[in-house]
Formats: sequence, C-alpha cells, structure tokens
Amino acid sequence: MKNQDAFARFHPVVNLLYFVLVTALSFLLMHPVCLGVSLFCAFTYSLALGGKKALRFALWFQLPVLLLTALINPAFSHAGATILTYLPSGNPLTLESIAYGVAAAVLLLAVLNWFTCFNAVMTSDKFIYLFGRAIPALSLVLSMALRFVPRFVAQAKVIANAQKCIGRDPASGNILQRARAGLKILSILVTWALENAVETADSMKSRGYGLPGRTAFSIFHLERRDFYALLFLLLCGGYLVCGTALGGLQFSYFPVVQGVWNPYAISLFAAYLALCALPLIIDQREAHKWKTA
Repeated sequence: MKNQDAFARFHPVVNLLYFVLVTALSFLLMHPVCLGVSLFCAFTYSLALGGKKALRFALWFQLPVLLLTALINPAFSHAGATILTYLPSGNPLTLESIAYGVAAAVLLLAVLNWFTCFNAVMTSDKFIYLFGRAIPALSLVLSMALRFVPRFVAQAKVIANAQKCIGRDPASGNILQRARAGLKILSILVTWALENAVETADSMKSRGYGLPGRTAFSIFHLERRDFYALLFLLLCGGYLVCGTALGGLQFSYFPVVQGVWNPYAISLFAAYLALCALPLIIDQREAHKWKTA
C-alpha cells in the first residue's frame, strides 16, 4: 500500500518537512476547528495508507482512547465558569472541563495518526538519505530499528507456527505449558536476532562501512514537483506560524470557552486544511490522471 501512495514517492525532504509542520501545528493549535481538521486529515490519510488494518486499529484502540480521555478530564478538573451539575463527590462538572477534555482527546488521536502515517511514509532508506552524512551512526540505528521491528514480528509468527506443528502451541494447554511454549519461542527468536545482527555486521564490514571516502547510491532526486511542494509547504507553514504568533488562531477553554472567529481566522483555517490535506489531494490527482490517461 505504501508504494501506491503518490505523496510517499515525493522527495524525502518534502515528506519530512510536511510531517514536521503538521505534527508541530497539531500540538500548538488548540482551536477546535484546527483540531477537527488535523484529526480528519490524519485519520483519512492513515486509512488510505493502511486500509482495513487502520480501520480496525481505529475502532478497537483509538475510539476507546478518545472516549476515555474525554471523560477523565472533567472527572479530575473542575475549573470553568459554566457549571452544568455537581458530581456525587460534590465537585462541579463544568462545560469548560468537558470541552477541554474532548479537545485533548482529539489532539492525542490526531498526533497518533500523524505518527502512524509518518512511519508508513518515512522508510529506512529515506532516513539514511536525509541524515546519513550528518549523523551516520544515529541514522543507521534508526533505519535498522525501523527495519528490524517488522522482521522481528514476522519471524515470531513463523517460529510460532513451526512450534505449533510439533505440539508446542502457546495458545493451548494450562498456564505452565503455555508459558513454557512462549519462552521456547522467545529463546529461538532471540537466537535468530543475534545471528542476524552478526550477519548484518559482517555484511556492512565487507561493503566498507565506516571507511573514509566511501560513497552511497541514492535513488532520490529533486524534481520540479518537489520544488513546487516545498514552496507550498514553506508558504503555507510560514503563513500559519505568523498567524498563530499574531493571535489569529487564539482559543481558550478557561475560565470560559472563547476564541477568534473572524475572516482572518477563516483564511488560516483554509490554509491549515490545505496543508493537512496535501497528501490526499496529491493522491486524488494521481488517481485522476490514471483514470483519464
């Protein structure tokens, strides 16, 4: 699914700058319109990247987190001027605490979805390309970690299936038998990981890793579309940062819920929507080209 995403085929600098902007602005902008835009675009993009798997993750994990986070804040925070009722403990239940709890829950899910999209788009080869020269050791560790986690999970499934065929199913039997089977799988998996690490080290040494003057092949090149995308991100991001600094998106939840709702704020909303929806727009444009070609 990742390879079919048009935005993921842009230059790594474009991908990185986009996710830095949307993630940072998601943390900074607490205006309900901005929160809604961020969550909608992040969730839609994660669905486009992950499909049914992302939908199941949203239903089984994100929705309960949203409800739990929205309920926890008014249960412990009682600030606000609009008292709706009183809890059995005698503390007031305020409209402002409920609104802030919902906003915090939306912010949490938006950032979570953005990081999910980031993990799908920013592959290990892009990390090495961006940071290989500046911080080669850290970029290598990050790329290996990103590559190792899915391989570790896949190998664990292979080992579990093999153990199941010889009667060591960790999902059957009493607690002691299941624990013994699970420890056996873990032992095999750790041994495989250590052997894989040694093979990787030998392979890197044979290819001259760490030697002075060593070059690296890269498939990434800045094209015209990348320059246009960078220009859009810089202009749109700069406009939003300046608008935020000038108070164009100011919104407060305490002591009362109030915020800015003027034409300038509406222009900032439109810019934020265009920024967050950029990958979706690019994907739709690419799909339209394929259909009309």
